Amino acid sequence: MLVLACFASAVLGAGQPFDFAQGRPFDFAQGRPEDSPLTAIETMIPMRDGVKLYTQVYSPKQTSEPLPIILLRTPYGTGSLNPGRIATSLAHLVADGYVIVQQDIRGRFKSDGAFVMLRQPRDAKDTKAIDESTDTYDTIAWLLANVPNNNRRVGIAGTSYGAWLAVMGMLDPHPALKAVVPQASPADMWIGDDFHHNGAFRLSYGLEYAYRMESSKEVADPSAIIDRDDTYDWYLNLGPLANVNRQYFREKIPTWNDFATHPDYDAFWKRQAFAPWLTRVTAPTLNVAGWWDQEDFYGPLKIYDLLERHDSAHENFLVVGPWNHGGWSSGEGRKLGRVDFGSATAAYYREKILAPFFAYYLKGKGRAPVSEALTFRTGVNEWVRHDAWPPTRNLVYRRLYLRSEGKLSFDPPPAAPATAPAFDSYVSDPASPVPYRQRPIRLGVGWTTWLVEDQRFVHRRPDVLAWSTDPLTSDVTVSGKIVANLFASTTGTDSDWIVKLIDVYPEKYPTDPEMGGYQLMIAGDVTRGRYRRSIEKPEPLVPGAVQRYEIAFAGNDHVFRAGHRIMVQVQSTWFPVIDRNPQRFVPNIFQAQESDFQRATQRVFRSGQQASYIAVPVEVALR
Repeated sequence: MLVLACFASAVLGAGQPFDFAQGRPFDFAQGRPEDSPLTAIETMIPMRDGVKLYTQVYSPKQTSEPLPIILLRTPYGTGSLNPGRIATSLAHLVADGYVIVQQDIRGRFKSDGAFVMLRQPRDAKDTKAIDESTDTYDTIAWLLANVPNNNRRVGIAGTSYGAWLAVMGMLDPHPALKAVVPQASPADMWIGDDFHHNGAFRLSYGLEYAYRMESSKEVADPSAIIDRDDTYDWYLNLGPLANVNRQYFREKIPTWNDFATHPDYDAFWKRQAFAPWLTRVTAPTLNVAGWWDQEDFYGPLKIYDLLERHDSAHENFLVVGPWNHGGWSSGEGRKLGRVDFGSATAAYYREKILAPFFAYYLKGKGRAPVSEALTFRTGVNEWVRHDAWPPTRNLVYRRLYLRSEGKLSFDPPPAAPATAPAFDSYVSDPASPVPYRQRPIRLGVGWTTWLVEDQRFVHRRPDVLAWSTDPLTSDVTVSGKIVANLFASTTGTDSDWIVKLIDVYPEKYPTDPEMGGYQLMIAGDVTRGRYRRSIEKPEPLVPGAVQRYEIAFAGNDHVFRAGHRIMVQVQSTWFPVIDRNPQRFVPNIFQAQESDFQRATQRVFRSGQQASYIAVPVEVALR
């Protein structure tokens, strides 16, 4: 949620846009104020409890009509007052004529008050309570009363944390709120977004982000504590998670303390999640996601799903493109890493989807979105309109079975004697975990594209199993939710299971020779064995017992082309993006000791009633 500040940009200190992932300033043309079509003012807007929030208001110098307001709230700093920067970075909106407002949320940068990470929704019975929803309401009320020539319509947008703020703003909205665009908002920080995936802790991300946000009112640099060129080595040398407070944080980082004291899905995480709160559609909403979002892919699809259950007025929409986190915000969006999508997908989104959405709901111009969901179908690289998401028409769920000799097939395996079930095995060693991307894993380098990294860097490691189909004789279109069903055992009493679905390019690929043999991950995720029965009350695994593990991927729309192969990889470590499971059950992994970490022999079964498979929604041709 955290690489980009809002959909304009992340901005630090004296107004220099900054990309956390790459560790360098964004390359936005700053522009001269006198050349900008905007005027700018800065002000402190009072909230209902007296706290004042630093706010910048950018208005067109010339307009022939009252204009709507677009509000962007951020914890990453609005930067210095600079109409040239806003006119450049938000050119697709400035050209249409809007009042653009940026605001530092409470406790951050130039705003007063205390910052609370992902401040939980207030108790509505407490009339004096505040949250991000009340701050948004009070901000809108002030803007309507004090910004000249506004048309009393307001839109909210944001990316990542900014998107979460936008969703919070629509929980109990000001009546003037008429359009909301949450781009990559988290929805549940324990189940599928930034800090955990299915209970497995996202170590490097969680530690570095908590340090960035809570060791300073602005943004701290984690290189102050991570002093290794290869962060893989730093995290491995760190040892058990208990060492973080002992050696570095000293109990002074509140979010890290929350991680350590709430390892399971308890009331803390439930209240923070959006599921209990999104019980109505309060404003037209455009949910935006990227297939290779390395931070918040689960969130936008979950928010869309929660709102869709109450969308009687048809005002809840979804767009998913071939982007990483925030990849729609700037640039063309034609490429991600080495993968070429054949067109300027990000520019298309900004000009053909986002701008018309605001124009219709804030200005009454143009028309409403024509489809419920719009997705970019990778593989064939085309935009596809859907009347529902996940799609339901012309789809059949098929099973891709793990077979002997590393084969993957839609044909089920032959029956095996109950006394001799077929399996493949490997040894998982927490002392030598599988890296999640190629080493060296450096701070500020490579984070934004690791999900499209060529998986050959771990293929054929002894602790990574792989199965693949023969070259496909025809295209296979997978559209909707993919679900991995893994039958597995471990000699330990706890275990992680990572499953990756991969598109393997032909060895000879004339249209782009550098992609020959490329292993492109289409879906990948982790589940933590201790939560196989309950995410609230973890239990140890029984050594040697075969258990079924289900990993549901949030969504996909991809064509495996004829001549390509489909591959599945299974492993038990993904380091350091996922913390090391000791593989010996302890009540709280944040309190594990070095002696708790042990090697374990993992078995993945593939016969009879224990035949592991990937359930894929395959599009079938109309007759």
